[in-house]
Amino acid sequence: MSLKLTTSLSQRLVLTPQLRQRIEMLQMTSLELTDLIQQQLLENPVLEEVPSQEEVQELAEKVLDHLASSDADASFGEAPEAGSPATNGSGDADVVASMPAPESEIGDAVHTGEGGEEGDGGIDESRDAFEEIDFGREFQDYLDPGYKTQEIEYKEDAPTFEQFLTRPPSLAEHLEWQLHMSTIDAELVDPAICVIGNLNADGRLGATNEEMAAMENVSEETMEKARQAVMRLDPVGCGARDVKECLLVQLEVLGETDRLASKLISEHLADLQQHKLPHLSKQIGVDVEVLVEELQFIRTLDPYPGRRYSSEEPILISPEIYIEKLDENDDEYVIYFADDGSPRLRVSAQYQQMLSQGVSNETKSFIREKMRSAVDLLRNIEHRRQTIYKVVESIVQRQKDFLDHGVQHIKPMMLKDIAEDIGMHLSTVSRVVNRKYAHTPQGVIELRRFFTEGMLNEDGEEISTRIIKLQIKKLIEEEDSHNPITDDQVVKILAKDGIKLSRRTVAKYRDQMQIPGSRERRAVV
Repeated sequence: MSLKLTTSLSQRLVLTPQLRQRIEMLQMTSLELTDLIQQQLLENPVLEEVPSQEEVQELAEKVLDHLASSDADASFGEAPEAGSPATNGSGDADVVASMPAPESEIGDAVHTGEGGEEGDGGIDESRDAFEEIDFGREFQDYLDPGYKTQEIEYKEDAPTFEQFLTRPPSLAEHLEWQLHMSTIDAELVDPAICVIGNLNADGRLGATNEEMAAMENVSEETMEKARQAVMRLDPVGCGARDVKECLLVQLEVLGETDRLASKLISEHLADLQQHKLPHLSKQIGVDVEVLVEELQFIRTLDPYPGRRYSSEEPILISPEIYIEKLDENDDEYVIYFADDGSPRLRVSAQYQQMLSQGVSNETKSFIREKMRSAVDLLRNIEHRRQTIYKVVESIVQRQKDFLDHGVQHIKPMMLKDIAEDIGMHLSTVSRVVNRKYAHTPQGVIELRRFFTEGMLNEDGEEISTRIIKLQIKKLIEEEDSHNPITDDQVVKILAKDGIKLSRRTVAKYRDQMQIPGSRERRAVV
């Protein structure tokens, strides 16, 4: 064994900070993007928020008057065509500049060489790259009257008050509030809070009395008294260790402890779950009609009382994309972005002017760094919107029948189909469609729901598995509740329509739709 020094030349793919930010922004929702913009406004002084619409209009008019008088041609682009997003109904124009074409992601990521080379050309270290920037071309898109893309429109409607949600009380908060309002002994309050803190989302208690007693430094008898007190709070049954105990406590609170249902739960719960009523009737000597009545009463009890107060935070679903038809007689759909209320950004012209003034080298270096960061952010925002637009445009072209007529006409479509169509990587498309919602004629739909697998029928046509699931669900909904349809019968019915499935596949689709088996669906008489 010996130590040696060796050198090697290698080429690696490295994510630059700009490319990493671009990838992260692709998978952000509109609300998360707004939070990022707000954070960047606080951290980067070069970025500033566009003023109110009145000030923007005033600035736009001044710039247009200046351009008209000086016959400017290249800085702000040619006059927009009729019907483009840069014009409105009154003939007025907004100053809108299109984004420069984004650089290749691979070009941003490849870092080669120990000789300081990138690509085929070297870097002249004697010249400052920042001095080579054409400010008139690079920054025109981010100066007054504010950053706005030209190819994509924005919906001007602000979110309604119905979209703002408040957080409901959690199960623990609801139980603790009742605990402090009750007449429970003072010595049981802290142990009861310990019991509440150990409940899961269903209201079940997994910790033992011994464990909780050690945490609170009390006896196991005291902890059991606290648990019994918690089980009788609303919702009744929270703190039970199994379904049997939970249902029996609910019967006790209802004053039904002497009812046959109490005996059935405590001694014959397994037979009830398997619907073995004739066997149970012979075993305990009770008519089936009486058992049916008791079973219907037991079904009114809640075996999972904690689920009514699930602690999951509500999610605000705000559609980022609108897919609409401007004319009912037109077959083409229009795609535009919603104005989600996020601030419009621009690069401060004041800091650009400071570079040409007599400021210190340290100040210039700081401004240059912040300007690079600001322009990267604005380019990445534009890249995100253009990428989302391309993906949605390809989806609309493939799923027009679904948008026109509903889910029964959805076509099988995979992520790789869209990736090949728009010339992007599969992972990029996956990031775009994740947690993004579109407002469509069929309602607000997550973009990922447009994608579904398919299978071939006897005619060679590809059918979406979602349509097959809907057919299975419809067959079950139309069945006789006293003689429910089995999975084997579903297989035979689908085979008549040219869809060949195995019984296990039908059972898998049924489980995915959370539909119980035929035995559990059978209505007792």
